Amino acid sequence: MQVRLATVADADPITALINSAFRHGEGFLFDRDRVDREGVRLLLEKGRFLVSDDNGSLSGCVYVELRGDRAYLGLLSVDPDRQNSGLGSTLMNEAERYCADAGCKFMDLQMINLRRELPSFYRNRGYIETGTAPLTPGLNPKRPCHFITMSKQLT
Repeated sequence: MQVRLATVADADPITALINSAFRHGEGFLFDRDRVDREGVRLLLEKGRFLVSDDNGSLSGCVYVELRGDRAYLGLLSVDPDRQNSGLGSTLMNEAERYCADAGCKFMDLQMINLRRELPSFYRNRGYIETGTAPLTPGLNPKRPCHFITMSKQLT
């Protein structure tokens, strides 16, 4: 397995991977795909996806966007068959290294408050809760929810 920067040619497999991972983790909350191909292509114009490539097959990805001395991390996705294998941590390490090498001092992220397994994953990686934010308009969850925001100092 190799972790590399994605290209536009990866948009379709990234879209499928994200939707599969989020359907597995958030199917109790949403009846829709998390992203579409156009959304992934737009994200590729604003930031970067790091992908884990297993001989041409994507098994994980994470989105990062450089924002001055801060970076944003989102859409951490691991193929459901590979979850709990350490791949998510590997992708997080690579994302943090990439952003630190680009001069970012902090990494910010947000997660849905009803994803009970995620806060401890990020806390164990050194992230601290910094507040809350409203859910993105149009997501239409089955239950009321919001984002928890977290941050970590990279340097």
